Amino acid sequence: SAGICDDLKSKGYESSITKKTGLLIDAYFSATKIMWIMDNVEGARIKIENRNICMGNIDSWIIWNLSKGRYHVTDYSNASRTLLLNIHTLSWDEEILAWTGIPEHILPALKPSSGVMAETDPDIFFGATVPIAGAAGDQHAATFGQTCFKPGMAKNSYGTALALMMNIGEQPIPSKHGLTTDLAWKIGDKVEYALEGVIFIGGAAIQWLKDGLGIIRNSAECSELAEKVPDTGGVYLVPAFTGLCAPYWDMYARGVIVGITRGTTKEHIARSAMESIAYQTRDVLEAMEADSGEKARSLRVDGGAAKSDFLMQFQADVLGIEVERPAITEMAALGVCYLAGLGVGFWKSKEEIARQWKIEKAFQPNMNENRREELYSDWKRAVERSFKWEKP
Repeated sequence: SAGICDDLKSKGYESSITKKTGLLIDAYFSATKIMWIMDNVEGARIKIENRNICMGNIDSWIIWNLSKGRYHVTDYSNASRTLLLNIHTLSWDEEILAWTGIPEHILPALKPSSGVMAETDPDIFFGATVPIAGAAGDQHAATFGQTCFKPGMAKNSYGTALALMMNIGEQPIPSKHGLTTDLAWKIGDKVEYALEGVIFIGGAAIQWLKDGLGIIRNSAECSELAEKVPDTGGVYLVPAFTGLCAPYWDMYARGVIVGITRGTTKEHIARSAMESIAYQTRDVLEAMEADSGEKARSLRVDGGAAKSDFLMQFQADVLGIEVERPAITEMAALGVCYLAGLGVGFWKSKEEIARQWKIEKAFQPNMNENRREELYSDWKRAVERSFKWEKP
């Protein structure tokens, strides 16, 4: 739906949409996908007119099926990623709906992230009716699981993609540095907001070394190769395989490897792929600090790649702050469990939940500042080479 995004921008809607939703117009979000379905799926418009179609994110679909169609709902954090929610008024925005041609009646009812929002049908769980009391977007839940409850607290989830979020408190801050402003969660009458930076290619760069280049057999082997050389030999891999997301937002960027010489080996390539994850994280964290005015004192980490000691140590080195890996790293699942438990009274407060967080290992920065800045400066030069490569 990139073409639909370009059309909305050409009509001058981007500034207003960003102010209302905290998001940029991009094919990553739900609205333009819905528009594409309405225009391209045969019979979709007629079914919408006849009120035979509902649309929502995956949470809405799951709850719809668990309740056998009794509830079409979503929580505010999921809704804030659709490009349709006004994060100031906490409602579907009538003006954006008019610009996109999306009728409000197909969208789910808005509910708090914690608290009973639906019930399962008795046929699902052996006759029992189970309350559904917690729902959140993937990274919103991970941020809650990491107990980032104070402004300036930040986390990064290292999966196929990367997702950083920083708590910014009870007032939304519009980003001037290529981030999105998210409604983090709504609990009772209290709303908290976060800055988010999504990076399309994180661990997927390691998968490409295995599936595309065939220089490793599994992800663990990438760390082993990377540790065989003291540095990348000046090689930088910018994994813009599907464009660049935050903070650059260039749908037409493409991947590059620069600095290759006759002395470049697969070890250097493997290390450059690992390091690209850490550099992209710094790109986003610096944007968060600039937008929020908060200096991150540490970074809490989770996800599969966070298990790599090599990567986490390099992350601490390139950021110059402590990187904290908790004992539990499946944070999205843990976070939504916390929200559900809070919603039914199992936990009484966020403070009680915060005491559950336990650190497994802390990584301290060991790199001197001159070396850190030299490496990062060259990374920024490499990123510039990737811009606007694909023709619109």
